[in-house]
Amino acid sequence: MLNFHQYYSVDVVNGPGTRCVLFVSGCVHECRGCYNKSTWRLDSGKPFTQQDEDQIIADLQNTVIPRQGLTLSGGDPLHPQNLSVIRQLLLRVKAECPGKDVWMWTGYKLDELTIEQQAVIALINVLVDGKFMQDLKDPSLIWRGSSNQVIHTLR
Repeated sequence: MLNFHQYYSVDVVNGPGTRCVLFVSGCVHECRGCYNKSTWRLDSGKPFTQQDEDQIIADLQNTVIPRQGLTLSGGDPLHPQNLSVIRQLLLRVKAECPGKDVWMWTGYKLDELTIEQQAVIALINVLVDGKFMQDLKDPSLIWRGSSNQVIHTLR
């Protein structure tokens, strides 16, 4: 089961180009200064349904407003309880939306991921990793909130 707080079918802020963006619930990192504290609890937000998944696929396939891809943020898409649903969504995106890229933000570090988390990462293009650190906050950074966070172009 996955809960989510927000879904934007058209977004130009959370990654390059015009994108679909899903903010999921659940985060163990609880970073001081987080701008999205309401997403920390796994049971916050609303349940992510088959209809929600179908809507994301339809939006990514829409040719009237072409999207470059999907962004997953939160909360944390790599929270252990989110992995199976996120993986299922990514498998559908890969199969049904060729050419769309996937960006993901996580507080976990790439070199510390579990086997299950790595299986999800294998389905995305860009990972922005690392906890938000208030002391390293830098508003001039693109796609990151603090200078410790790293943008990994995976494929």
